[in-house]
Amino acid sequence: MRWPSSAAVAASQRNPIAHGTNAREFRYMVENGLTPAQSLLAGTANAARLLGTIDRVGTLEAGKLADVVAVPGNPIADITVTERPVFVMKDGIVVRRNAAR
Repeated sequence: MRWPSSAAVAASQRNPIAHGTNAREFRYMVENGLTPAQSLLAGTANAARLLGTIDRVGTLEAGKLADVVAVPGNPIADITVTERPVFVMKDGIVVRRNAAR
């Protein structure tokens, strides 16, 4: 199945995917025809736009709410690095800082 980039949106936080495994969505989207960049946008800015919250979330900009995740590589080259976060900041508090798994 190929998704047009304009329609690609990852599931919201209220989804049946087990906590901590939702980064698999990026891999699944790439496996089904999106580019890595399109899949990342689907889970961030496109999702916020669809949900009507783009003015508050979805991109890293001054004045917006954001959780920040760092991964051990370039997700454009290898989308699966999104499944191995090495740093997570939520609501301005570091909640994970460790070496890649």
